[in-house]
Amino acid sequence: MTLRCISLKKTYPRQEYDVELGIYSFGDVQKIEETGELGSTAESMRNLVEAIRVADQVGLDYFGVGEHHTREMPASAAATVLAGASTVTHNIRLGSSVTVLSTDDPVRVFQQFATVDALSNGRAEITAGRGSSTESFPLFGYDLGDYDTLYTEKLDLLQLLNESEDLAVTWNGTVRPALHNAIVVPRPECGSLPLWVGTGGTPASSVRAGLRKLPVIYGIIGGAPASFAPLADLYRRAAAQAGTPSSQTRVGIAVPGFLGDDGSSTREKWWGHWSGLMETVSKQRGAPMMSYDSYRQATAAGGALFVGEPEEIAERIVALHRVLGHDRQILQMDIGHVPQRDLLHSIELLGAKVKPLVDADLAAAPTSPAVARG
Repeated sequence: MTLRCISLKKTYPRQEYDVELGIYSFGDVQKIEETGELGSTAESMRNLVEAIRVADQVGLDYFGVGEHHTREMPASAAATVLAGASTVTHNIRLGSSVTVLSTDDPVRVFQQFATVDALSNGRAEITAGRGSSTESFPLFGYDLGDYDTLYTEKLDLLQLLNESEDLAVTWNGTVRPALHNAIVVPRPECGSLPLWVGTGGTPASSVRAGLRKLPVIYGIIGGAPASFAPLADLYRRAAAQAGTPSSQTRVGIAVPGFLGDDGSSTREKWWGHWSGLMETVSKQRGAPMMSYDSYRQATAAGGALFVGEPEEIAERIVALHRVLGHDRQILQMDIGHVPQRDLLHSIELLGAKVKPLVDADLAAAPTSPAVARG
């Protein structure tokens, strides 16, 4: 197996203006067909590894495992899942989407993903975020009042660990014990891991990622994804200010999405899953429930939900790329207890049909460098 050295200090091996496609998941638990009851959380982890294997088989670029700690979404240990997936995949990049860094230890995060990197022959990545769900704070004994301090200091340490050329690391802060020439192993064989900043889309987060010379990925679940173009440009300007070459700035977006053989019937089918999730979120957070009309608008051109047949989804990805100039787009498909067979078919369509269409369109008419570079 070939070692893939993709570090923060090197240009990613890609066509200048193409879009990597992939999946992200929180390990959604499927329902038992005979009873309609939720299946086991253990089975959902095995299903997740199977989904990653299929994504690799059909040529997708990336699979991210997020972090949640709920009965419905129990993917609480991304690195463990990805280590298992590394043994049944060959090419797909494996990362977190996201690691809730505020309530984790940067040393352990780095060690775990460096281990995934070793097992996968250089395919591991980390996306560090604050986390839109806060169930990890009481679970691990952290105070939400320390939200900003926890994230900032821990990202400082994680970045130091990742960029260090020595095994021994020294660091002082307020959120964990100091490190004095501490040996932190294993090291990524290529020196460092691709480390992204995950954000819901604020100017401050965009500037933070740019000034830190880190790639950024925006989680978008509503509104118009094209409206994130100013944030992406802000990120690129901050990265340029920090001295990052344009070839090394990276913008990704993470959106809900699902594919089927027929657009209309796929949207109708997925509404049942999406509305179920929205009802749960509405109860938990006091947010208004999305109406069916709003759902239809969100799944149309320009909306945040990429649901439909391969041809229309490919067109929408390319159209968004013309505006945003993004480098990676990943879809969350397993929402609201989508059956495993439907999830796998959707993944197959994204890799076998959507990706070739997107690649061909962008090769025929590359996005203007002024757009792609901000």
